[in-house]
Amino acid sequence: MPYKEKEITRLYYSIGEVAKMFDVSASLIRYWEQEFDILKPKKNNKGNRLFTPEDLDNLKLIYNLVKERGFTLDGAKKKLKENPESSVDNHRVRETLLNIRELLVELKGQL
Repeated sequence: MPYKEKEITRLYYSIGEVAKMFDVSASLIRYWEQEFDILKPKKNNKGNRLFTPEDLDNLKLIYNLVKERGFTLDGAKKKLKENPESSVDNHRVRETLLNIRELLVELKGQL
């Protein structure tokens, strides 16, 4: 059986790293933290925010609603409060479809 290296996942990400992942400013991440109850990054003794992978998932959901689907902040909050499972499920389906599309484009390029 071939050796398969495990993907390394970190426990915490700094606000700068998170801002780069989403291509937004750190101040926008801080603002979303104030606006959305589902964002609760830990803070160290210095007060630096430490984002967990769960926080990243919540940020992906917020980013999808606000930046990609064009919801207002109030609309995104309402959507998350009214039907959180539906929003999460829709986001997961979208992520899966994007991954499949990426794979198919890669396969097409190899032909």
